[in-house]
Formats: sequence, structure tokens, C-alpha cells
Amino acid sequence: MLKRLFWLVAAGSLLALPVAAQDLAASYPSRPVRIIVTVPAGGGVDTVTRIFADRLQRRFGQPFVIENQGGAGGNVAASTVYAAAPDGYTLMASQPAPITTNIALYRRLSFDPAKFEPVVIMSRYPNVLLVRKDFPAKSAQEFIAYAKANPGKLNYGSQGIGTTSHLTAELFMTLTGTKMVHVPYKGTAPALTDLLGGQIDLIFMELSQAAKMHQAGTARILAVATDKRVDTLPEIPTMIEAGVPDFVSDTWNAISAPPKTPAPIINKLNQAVNAIITTPEIKKQFEDLDLLPAGGSPADMAKFVKEETQRWTEVIKRAGIQPE
Repeated sequence: MLKRLFWLVAAGSLLALPVAAQDLAASYPSRPVRIIVTVPAGGGVDTVTRIFADRLQRRFGQPFVIENQGGAGGNVAASTVYAAAPDGYTLMASQPAPITTNIALYRRLSFDPAKFEPVVIMSRYPNVLLVRKDFPAKSAQEFIAYAKANPGKLNYGSQGIGTTSHLTAELFMTLTGTKMVHVPYKGTAPALTDLLGGQIDLIFMELSQAAKMHQAGTARILAVATDKRVDTLPEIPTMIEAGVPDFVSDTWNAISAPPKTPAPIINKLNQAVNAIITTPEIKKQFEDLDLLPAGGSPADMAKFVKEETQRWTEVIKRAGIQPE
């Protein structure tokens, strides 16, 4: 009799869990929400997150407070969010690294990237090949020929070891059989300073910042790393058109939640972001920033993150990049 009573109570508790989660989601958010951004203020992830935080605050009537915790390729912020209560009041906004490639780049992590709850991908930045303004090659085809003819003589910058800019260059070298020298920096700004000063020859980086320099004539975009040309630079070919098959690379910004955050809360946030993306105001802002809208379901993000992790981990292994 006691055993049967125990199982009845246990079964009732299990049935109550989904109901409790639904009730929690119905009133969510009832207090301020922290969004921990994995980069310092002013970067691409930070800019996009602030756009969405403002709209989420208007939508839900509660503050969505940005907190920047840059460092270790996003690992500092990821550790904070991973250990936070799974109640939807602490979220992470990140570039790909902490939830994809860092598992292959660091010997020890204080979190398991695969256990974060995917919420939504906010936006995507196409990557481009940007060269110093006086670089001898004037087209992507000429650049490839020049790199092949001068192995080990070109210096390429990146935002740091294992960043998208670094791995994109490694992918380029693998696919073209070229060899260039890596010069890692601590972020985009110092790399661009040296590009403009002629200390490095090129960088693979996101379109939004590169386009401004291209238009000003201080540097030149030779190709975009997308499967088709971008609308804002229709004259610039893709790297695929330049003769490098399957060369696609972009940077994206995503929201994740601590492990075991209830699905109803995840879905509520996901639906809100997807609704925000479709508004004319956001579409215009994205166009002005050379951003591509993303969106989709949590399941879509989970699938994409898994695919990106596998793809770039293979690049890391082929390039012989050792974990720190």
C-alpha cells in the first residue's frame, strides 16, 4: 500500500512539472533579464544584442540588461551563464566560438558547450576577403595566383587564434593549397589598424566593417565568402566564383540559455525574437549594418550549431591548431 502511494505521489509530481513550467512561462519575465555578452562593448555581437534587448524590453515591459564579459574567446561569459539558474533570467549572447569551436581549441572548459539550451540565432554577417589598399592583386583570381606564387610571404591578420577570421583563412589555404603567415590580434580593431598601416596584407572579416573601408578607399574587398553575391556589393564576386569551391564562411550571433532552462521559456523568447526580426524597423537597421536576418526555431539552431562545430573542428584539426 505504501509503495503504491509512493508511486502515485511520484507520478503526480512528474505530471506537475510541465504545468509548473507553463505557468512560469506565462508570467515570464516578471523581473529584469540579464544578457551576458561574450565580447567587450562595441563589437558586432554587442551591437546586435543591444538592438534585440531594446525590442524585447518594449515587448515584455521588463528591462533586458546587457552585461559584457569578454575574454578567452567567449569562455568567461559562457562559464557565468552555464552556472546560472535555469530560469530564463540569465541569457548568453555570443559569437560562434564558445558554443562551437572552443571545445577543440581549449584543453579545459568549465562548461559543456553542447548542454547550453539553444534559443535563436539573431543575425549573420557575411565574411569577406579584405586587403590593404595598395595590394598588388586587383581581383580575387589575381589574389589566389599571387598567394600561390609567394608561399609564406603574405601576412594575414585575425581577431585571435581560433576566431572565425583565423579559421576562414585556414580554410582558404586548405582549399587553394596556399601558405600564408598568421598574425593574431586581440580583436578586430588592432588588426585593422595594422592593415591600414600596411603591416599586414589581408584579413578575412565580417562585411559590415569592411564595407565602410572599401567604400572609403582605405582598403579593398576582393571577394565575399557567401554562396551568392551580396546585394549591397553586387560588383564583388563570391570566392566560389573566383574558383574556390565550397568556400562559405560567415559570422553569426546567437542567444543561448543555461542547461535545463524550461522549454516554454525558451520558446517564448524564440517567438519574440522571430517576431522582432520581421518588423520593418529591424529590417532597415539590418540593411544599414550589412547584416542578414536569421531566426528559426530552437531546433534549427541546435542543428546548425552541431553542423558548424563539426565543420570548423575539421578545419582546426587539418590546420594542426593545438588547444591552449
